[in-house]
Amino acid sequence: MPLVKSKTPEAFRKNVKAEVAANKPIKQAVAIAYSVKRAAPPMKKK
Repeated sequence: MPLVKSKTPEAFRKNVKAEVAANKPIKQAVAIAYSVKRAAPPMKKK
């Protein structure tokens, strides 16, 4: 399952859950989620 490429907290949580479900250690799952969050395009301002 592909990870959500967004900077929102909800997307971050979903990415961590997806990586933990893929049998990754929690610290590694969090690191991957932060990496995806950093690489996500900037959020639009309202």
